[in-house]
Amino acid sequence: MDPIPDSRPARHDVDREAMPAAAMVLALCTFMFFAALDTGAKYLVTAGYAAVFVVWCRFLSHSVISFVIFQGWRQADMYRMQNRPLQILRGMLLPLTTLFNFLALRELQLAQTVSIFLSVPMIVTALAGPLLGEWAGPRRWAAIMVGFIGVLIVVRPGTDVFSYSIIWSIMAAITHSLYSIVTRKLAMQENQMSLVFYSSIFATVLMAPPALIYGQMPNSVFEFALLACLGVFGLSGHALLVKASRLASASKVAPFIYSQILWMTALGYLVFGDVPDLWTMVGAAVICLSGFYIMNRERQIARRARLLAAGR
Repeated sequence: MDPIPDSRPARHDVDREAMPAAAMVLALCTFMFFAALDTGAKYLVTAGYAAVFVVWCRFLSHSVISFVIFQGWRQADMYRMQNRPLQILRGMLLPLTTLFNFLALRELQLAQTVSIFLSVPMIVTALAGPLLGEWAGPRRWAAIMVGFIGVLIVVRPGTDVFSYSIIWSIMAAITHSLYSIVTRKLAMQENQMSLVFYSSIFATVLMAPPALIYGQMPNSVFEFALLACLGVFGLSGHALLVKASRLASASKVAPFIYSQILWMTALGYLVFGDVPDLWTMVGAAVICLSGFYIMNRERQIARRARLLAAGR
């Protein structure tokens, strides 16, 4: 695997160009790895491992692998921070997101957690106004409201479906949305090696004390390997996403996030025998349609801004 940041420029293809087949495959594999990460985590937490210990193992292996890949012993840029407070905040939000998600996975099906998590683009769009000054128009706000209805269909408050695990999953979506906004703010200030490395290092350090208290030795070679592979799944997903973004524009890659519900549903059935109910699939479909509309609307606005800047 090549280091994520390299000298090759990202490709910014125009909207009318077809998405390269290689980019499609990379994007699909990206979210397959993320689905594998959640599947492995669900297996471990339902086997009796403390969620905080599983989170720590995930980021510990991620940190070790990224240090080796980036050749941290010779990359001084990896340790530079231009905005330390935001780097620390970002480093706290990522492990919180993972912890909340793993806590939810103890009881919820993979399809349920990913359906709630797919509301992140809508939450980011809503929060980007007050936090970044990127205000959404009435059409995107209408799509956000539709997406919220989709989330209500999935969680069904007031019924037996609603539980503390649902709350953990919603918290994971909120903290990941904040993480995305902080990342967007830091993207123009920090180099990519620093962003990738510090997010995993902060998570490893923060989670170490409770992980060492509630941790346990793996019960088998398979579970030891699975704990070690969680970081591989996470880092591989991020690396493939960057590679896909170099072959196609972000607006073409972004919708592939919704393929994750297919991977999660398939893995949930194959590994745990879980079959999502009708209302979960209906809610997921509503959330996906809302997200697709928001992405398409933002692409149209960005294209219009480029044309105006070019004086056309």
